[in-house]
Amino acid sequence: MLRRLHLEQPDSFAFTPENQAWAEKQLTKYPEGREASAIIPLLWRAQEQEGWLTRPAIETVASMLNLAYMRALEVASFYFMFQLQPVGSVAHIQVCGTTSCMICGAEDLVAVCQEKIAQNPHELSSDGKFSWEEVECLGSCANAPMAQIGKDYYEDLTAVRMGEIIDELAAGQVPTPGPQNGRYASEPLKGLTTLTEFDAGKHQYNASVQLASDIGDTVKRIDGTEVPLLAPWGQAAPTTNAPVQVTGAPANQQKPVAKRPAVKKAVGDKTPGATPSKNKPASKDGITKQEANADSAAKPRGKSNPPASASASAEKKPRTLSAPRKAGADDLKRISGVGPKLEGVLNELGFWHFDQIAKWTDAEVAWVDSRLKFKGRIERDNWIDQAAKLAAEG
Repeated sequence: MLRRLHLEQPDSFAFTPENQAWAEKQLTKYPEGREASAIIPLLWRAQEQEGWLTRPAIETVASMLNLAYMRALEVASFYFMFQLQPVGSVAHIQVCGTTSCMICGAEDLVAVCQEKIAQNPHELSSDGKFSWEEVECLGSCANAPMAQIGKDYYEDLTAVRMGEIIDELAAGQVPTPGPQNGRYASEPLKGLTTLTEFDAGKHQYNASVQLASDIGDTVKRIDGTEVPLLAPWGQAAPTTNAPVQVTGAPANQQKPVAKRPAVKKAVGDKTPGATPSKNKPASKDGITKQEANADSAAKPRGKSNPPASASASAEKKPRTLSAPRKAGADDLKRISGVGPKLEGVLNELGFWHFDQIAKWTDAEVAWVDSRLKFKGRIERDNWIDQAAKLAAEG
């Protein structure tokens, strides 16, 4: 199926301040030079904020990751979870149409959507509040037929109940997600037949539905204000059994983090454990002082390690220009791997033309590479060969 950007696009896109902070924190999850790996969560956040993925949103995310716009569009158009056209302002309904749901009546659910919303998938209802589509397996086969609305699953559906849900949403109500036939989760409809001793002390709803009800974000656009925006990977590791909040979970549902058990050493092992000294964390590369000492002790004496500045001594500054030539600067974004921000960095360094890049030597590549945020990209994307071909094309 060919997926293209919608013909009508908004003029601009900007994350809300809260979503912007969340997006920037995502980048810290990845090693230096690999921040582009955050493209899927950032595109998803943009879609959750707007309802669908617009061209300005795709370009904004690409600029944040220093990617060519085309690279971001390739990802957005490849994955069907990204909506490239407007969706209903209230809800976009995704009906599972794969085997289990089809056998159990998914076609009847589709018929309800055609009657109440629009005849064709991805077509907005007359009031613009709803849209629908049929999707592949959503993994809730034991509760077939089912549909995903927003972030939540509505399971064990009937055609009648599907119609009621659409009517409730249209009236401004929020139907409770989860099984719609009285089941707690996916146990037999008449109740548990085994492990009955555990059928007590439950919340009103199963875990996913209970959380959605507690934080109140069912069928709601994510703008960064609905749940605490936390990034546990960017926090210091806890040293006590104090509760640690998990993203999206209410405070009364937090679980204490258990202390990590001490590692027992073998008898006779005098090597100090690889843990940071008190108030002295591990280095940026994750190597502790003890690990470094143990590593140096294991190396044969008499052989000196290469100096830390060896790579710097191999650098050589290429010939640069203070401004582009009279004919105008080349569009360096035509080089795969060079986005708008990276083009600006190259211009600041004095590189405006393809033939400048095509002439870089290994030492000159090292000089430029050391001044880029995403190190290693020049060789990884083969800029020199690309630039030579583009320069030859004139």
